[in-house]
Amino acid sequence: MISDAPAPMSHTYFSQRLRLHYVDWGNEDAPTMVLVHGIHDHCRTFDDLASEFAASFHVIAPDLRGHGDSEWVNGSNYHYIDYIYDLHQLVHQSGLAPITLVAHSMGGAIAAMFAGVYPELVERLVIIEGIGLWSSLTEPVPTNTKIRNWVSQTRGLAARQPKRYETLEAAYQRMQQANPQLARDQAMHLTAQGANQNEDGSYSWKYDKYTYNFTVFGYNSEEMIELWRHIACPVLIINASHGLAHRIGQDDTLRYFADVQLRIVADAGHWTYHDKLAEVAANMRQFLT
Repeated sequence: MISDAPAPMSHTYFSQRLRLHYVDWGNEDAPTMVLVHGIHDHCRTFDDLASEFAASFHVIAPDLRGHGDSEWVNGSNYHYIDYIYDLHQLVHQSGLAPITLVAHSMGGAIAAMFAGVYPELVERLVIIEGIGLWSSLTEPVPTNTKIRNWVSQTRGLAARQPKRYETLEAAYQRMQQANPQLARDQAMHLTAQGANQNEDGSYSWKYDKYTYNFTVFGYNSEEMIELWRHIACPVLIINASHGLAHRIGQDDTLRYFADVQLRIVADAGHWTYHDKLAEVAANMRQFLT
C-alpha cells in the first residue's frame, strides 16, 4: 500500500564530484533516520516505510551513486567503499549525526560497514535482508584468473544495452514478475519512480549497467567481521522466511555483533518491507523505543 502522505522533497549533494540525490520527509527537529536501498533499487522504494516514521524522525533516503536520480560514475567501478564515502558525506555535510541507520540488501552490508567504521555516528542500526559473507562460501580463485575474469566481465558490460520497454505498463509487468508479492499499486509506484522515459518514448531502469560489476578485490570475510565487531550501537536484523541465502544473521554471523536482535518475518520475501510493512514497522518501533 502506497501512503497518502505528501511526497518527500528532493535535494542534491556532492561526493567525489558526483551530484547525488536524496529525498527528505521533513521534521528536521526530530532525530534523524537514514534509509539506504539495495542494488538496482532507488530511494523511493522506502516511501511506505518512511511514512510510518516521518512523524517521529527526520527521515532521509539517498539514491546511491549510479542509482535512481544520482549521477553515474565515469571511468571506475562501484565499490562498497565509495558508497560508504558517499553516505559519510551526506551525514557530514548536513550535520545529521547521530543517526538511526536502516538499510536493505546491499545497503544493509554497506550500513553495517559504515557503523563499524564510524560507531560514534550511529545510534541504532536496522538491517533488512542484508548481504552477508558470500566470499567465505565460494572456492578461492587465483589472483590472475580473478583479474582476467573481471576484465572480461567489464568489457562485456560495455556492449550491454539498457533494456527498453515500450510502455510503462510493460516495465511494471517486469517489476511484478521480479516480486510477485507486490500489490499492483506498489509495483506501479516503484516502476514510475525507478524508470526514465527515453527520447523515443520507451522506458528504461534508472540504474547504471556498470553496477553489475564490483571491484575485483573486495572485502574478505575476515575484514567484514572485523568491522561488525566494531559496531557499538544496538542492532536489529530483520530477515524474511523466503529471503535470499547467506544474509547477515545467517551462517552463525550473529556472534560477531555485540548487541543484536534477529527477527524472522514469515511469508515474506527479500523486499520484506514491501511484503509485510506493518510487521517490519512494528519490529522497528519496538526496537527503537
